[in-house]
This record gives sequence, C-alpha cells and structure tokens, in this order.
Amino acid sequence: MEVRPLLRRFLLSCREWGFRPPRVRLARELTRCGSEYGGYFLDTSILPQEPIVYSAGIGLDISFDLALIRQYGCTVHAFDPTPRVQGWIEGQPLSAHFRFYPVGIADVDGNLAFFLPSRPDFISHSVVRSPQYSGQSITVPVIRLATAMTRLRHNHIDVLKLDIEGGEYAVLKDLIRENIAVHQLCIEFHHRFAPGGVEKTRAALSHLTENGFAVTHICPRFEVFSLIQTKIVHNNAKSSSD
Repeated sequence: MEVRPLLRRFLLSCREWGFRPPRVRLARELTRCGSEYGGYFLDTSILPQEPIVYSAGIGLDISFDLALIRQYGCTVHAFDPTPRVQGWIEGQPLSAHFRFYPVGIADVDGNLAFFLPSRPDFISHSVVRSPQYSGQSITVPVIRLATAMTRLRHNHIDVLKLDIEGGEYAVLKDLIRENIAVHQLCIEFHHRFAPGGVEKTRAALSHLTENGFAVTHICPRFEVFSLIQTKIVHNNAKSSSD
C-alpha cells in the first residue's frame, strides 16, 4: 500500500484528537471495575443491592462485567451482535449472572449494516463508515434501549455501559428522547474517527448535562467518560440523613 494515502488518512484523523472535555466535574469517590483496558469507574456507594447493569459492546474483554458480578452479585445484560464475539462468548465458562444477547443496541429496532474491521485480528465493527474500517459490511440485528428494557421488564438501569464504536451518539439521543432512567453512564466516545466526532461528543455531553447528568471521570485520552444522574446522588444523600 502506498504511503501517501495512509499519511493523508492519518492527518485527517488528527484533527479529531483536538477534543478537550468540559472542566466541570462532580467530585465523587470512584472505584475502577475491570481491567485497565476494559474497566470503567463507578460510584459504587450508590449502587443498590442488586444493580441492573446493561453492557453494550463487549468485544473480547468482559472484565468490567465480571467484576460487577463478582463484587455485587448482580446480573449483567450484555449486548453485542458481532459473530466473532458470539463465538468467543460461547467458549467462556460464564455464570448465569452474565446474560448475553447477540444483538446490538441502536436507535432503531431491526437490522443495520456494521462495517468490518480493517484487519482480521481486530474485533470491533461499527455502524460508522470511516477509514478505520473496511468497506465491507455485514447486516446484524439491533434493538433500541427502550425495547430491551421492555423485554427484560426493567423500568430503570443502574449502570449503562456503551462501547459501540460510534453508535453511541444515536443511542444517547434516543435515551434522552425517551427519558430513560439511567443512574450511571460509562461511555467510550469515538470522536477520533466518527465524522464530525468532536462536535458530536460536545453536543452529547451538553445534552446529558442539560438532562441531569454530571461528569465524574474522564480518561487521559479524553475518550472514556463516567457520568452520574445528579438526582440519584441527592436522593441518596437525603435518605442517608433521614
């Protein structure tokens, strides 16, 4: 492959690295759940005895999910439509508390085209057409978050993790539009390759803030965020003082 096309793609992606997140954060004592690569930070002090956890986009690292199961005895509902992940999950000795659904979380119910990774040893697929993915795609089933909750008979989610390779922007819009009760959010934003990604991430964070969420943690790469619904903190503080 010629060097010039690769260099051009590299330089085009660099501008998406200029994202700087908002400085305002809610100070909370946080706990890392999972590995350094696949873990996320949570405020575990406000988790109920059996938290409802949704994990969208699991890849080949479920250390976050297993840590929550091990530490809190909860059931994790995991969603990922990619065939390789499905095959990998089938070979894992998992407990009944890890419930896997071979569908993606999106803003529609039905089927979507997922673009394949550019290298065969990569695992991530994406609804976003970008240089990081090949031009080939597969069609996979997807459901909305509200649909999943209806099927699973949940009226809220204590912890929602989204690592869905650029699909998070549409899902967050749908979450806000449907006024879905989510207490803590763990999100990996993919502004480094999603078209207009920086603007989309800024807008998503702004909309979340307008709807009661506050940022509690940001990774050094400015990609992985933890957020908390502030009214849950206030309600928890009020219950503790009563």
